[in-house]
Amino acid sequence: MRLLRKASLLLLLGCTALPCAWAQYSTDKPLGAVAQSGLPNYLQHAGIDQNLNRALPLTAPFQDSSGATVPLGRYFTRRPVMLALVYYHCGLLCPQVLHGMADALRQTGFTPGKDYDVVVVSFDPADTPADAVGQKQHFLNMMGNPADASAIHFLTGPQASIDALAQAVGFHYVRVPGPDGKLDQFAHSSVIMIATPDGRLSKYLSGIEYQPRDVRLALIDASGRKIGTVTDLVLIYCCNYSPTTGKYTVSILRVMSIAGLVTLFVVIGMIFLLARKPAGGNHPPSAPVVG
Repeated sequence: MRLLRKASLLLLLGCTALPCAWAQYSTDKPLGAVAQSGLPNYLQHAGIDQNLNRALPLTAPFQDSSGATVPLGRYFTRRPVMLALVYYHCGLLCPQVLHGMADALRQTGFTPGKDYDVVVVSFDPADTPADAVGQKQHFLNMMGNPADASAIHFLTGPQASIDALAQAVGFHYVRVPGPDGKLDQFAHSSVIMIATPDGRLSKYLSGIEYQPRDVRLALIDASGRKIGTVTDLVLIYCCNYSPTTGKYTVSILRVMSIAGLVTLFVVIGMIFLLARKPAGGNHPPSAPVVG
C-alpha cells in the first residue's frame, strides 16, 4: 500500500504541471520581434534581443539610491536576480512593468534577500538617486513592504554604464518626443529578466503581467535548482521555457513519460500485492474432529 500511495503522489505532482499550458500574458508577442511594418522609422530600432547566457557587465559603475557608486557585480553573489530596465520619469509603460513584477514576486512564495534579489536600472542618464529613492519606496509598497528591503536595488548611472548593460541584455530603446515636442521620453520593450547569481542571463519574460508560476520557475532555474520544492522540480521537468514567447508551456512528451512511469509502478504494485500468499497458508489442514 505504501508503494501505491507513492505512485499516486507522483501522478498528482505530474498533473499539476498541466496549468502551465494555459499561462498567458497580456502581451503575447515574440520577444525577438524588434520591428514591425508601418511603424515610424525611429520606433523600428526599439525592441529586445534575447542574449541568453550572456554575461552582464559586472564591473560597470552605477549609483545606488543613497548616491554611492557601486559596481553592478555587487548585487550578484549567491542568489538569482530579477532585473528590469526602465526610466523613472516614464508615465506609461515602465510603471506597469514594475507593478507587474512586484505583483508576481509577491505571489511566488519566495522571499527577497533569502531566495532572490531585485535590481532595477534606469536607462535615462538624467535620472538621479533621489528619483531612485521614490521609485524604490513605491515598489516596496506594491510588494507589501518585505522585511528585507536591502535586497531590492534601484540604480542610476552614466551613459557608458547604461550602454554596456543594455547591449549585454539586448535591450534597444530610442528617444521619442513627448507631448511638448521635447525628446525626453523613450520607446522601449516591456520585459523583465532573470539572471544567475554569477551574472548571466537566464530567462526573459515579456509583457506587463507576469504569471507568478513562471516567475517562480524562472528563479528556480536561475538558482541552479537550489531553491524551490519537489513539486517545483516536477513542474520544471514537465514544462519547457520557450524563448520565442518568453513563457513556460507544458511538455506533453514529458508528462506522458511520467504518466507511463506511474502506470508501470502501479501495475508492479498490483502484481506484488496479488502474488502475496495469505498468512498461514502453508500450514497443513487440521484433523477432522469426531464427536
